[in-house]
Amino acid sequence: MAALGAVPLILVAAGPAAVRAGGATSPTAGLSDAQLAGQRVILSYSGLTPPPAVLSAIRHGEAAGVIFFAQNISSRLQIHAVAAELQRAAAVSSVKLPLLLMTDQEGGLVRRLPGAPSVSEKQVGQAADPASAARRAGRGAGLNLHGAGLNVNLAPVLDVYRRAGNFIDQYGRSYSSNPSAVAALGADFIAKQQAVGVAATAKHFPGLGAAATAQNTDAEPVTLNLSLSSLRAVDELPYRSAIRAGVKLVMVSWARYPALDSRLPAGLSARIVGGELRRRLHFRGVAITDALEAGALKGFGGTASRAVRAAGAGMDLILCSAQDPGQGATAVQALAAALHGRRLGRSAFLASAARVMALRRSLAG
Repeated sequence: MAALGAVPLILVAAGPAAVRAGGATSPTAGLSDAQLAGQRVILSYSGLTPPPAVLSAIRHGEAAGVIFFAQNISSRLQIHAVAAELQRAAAVSSVKLPLLLMTDQEGGLVRRLPGAPSVSEKQVGQAADPASAARRAGRGAGLNLHGAGLNVNLAPVLDVYRRAGNFIDQYGRSYSSNPSAVAALGADFIAKQQAVGVAATAKHFPGLGAAATAQNTDAEPVTLNLSLSSLRAVDELPYRSAIRAGVKLVMVSWARYPALDSRLPAGLSARIVGGELRRRLHFRGVAITDALEAGALKGFGGTASRAVRAAGAGMDLILCSAQDPGQGATAVQALAAALHGRRLGRSAFLASAARVMALRRSLAG
């Protein structure tokens, strides 16, 4: 996330989802359009107890997972029980894959669970032995989340801050202003965290390190007028290392980067998602949006429009983090309708759903 901080689902008539690749049945075979759409949506809710709407969506196979915020967590015991309840609901669905249960556990000020990593990324970068500190932080984050029943961390931040006290640096969320240091420390964190079974998320592609102190995409549109050479040599450099380290998810930012796309925020831009992240950097994992309700998307309609635009740009997972199950339901309905009405191509849609399902399967146990 860029910031520090009962609705029935409408089933759309299913098209033939069974496809074959190399003689093997696709994991998407037999799913309805609503279930296919659900593979691309992360839900959220308020309070300490999952509401009936969330449990119903999961039991119907119409959700890929849930994001948790501090307001959802009172103790490790409580969130572990919630995670188990949600996974039981997933087990009775026709999808029968582990849910993606995620939170922001970056370290320092940005933590939803008590405990590791207690140090911020900036403190890691300033440690006497930064590499060891990054490895400890990654392993600590992984063990902490795994012990609480969660399996995805929306970390590490790979933004390369440009000026002391800017948007990313003011909260200690960047390892360094040196892109090579960010690349190395991020890869260390990722490798150690994923080794204990918790997927890492590199964010915020292609980078928010140049954002000024008040440039917060959660609040308003942000444009970063960086040259193409600077973006690729500085901001994107850590992602090369993260991808080589096998990072499972990449979160794409909502800022605009005119050097890459003069019109659209990164997460709505096929040029950035498909061109830079997929084709140029060869990322084969799951691309996830930042918060769908972000103020940076003013002018791009409501939840339905934003979800369809993001999916059309190539984003695999839509992060509905307004802590309102209705937002997730709206996203699922909109994606299913766009798929059924052929406003979103079926082959690309199935490929995204399959990537998410592969990630879910990889986190079993």
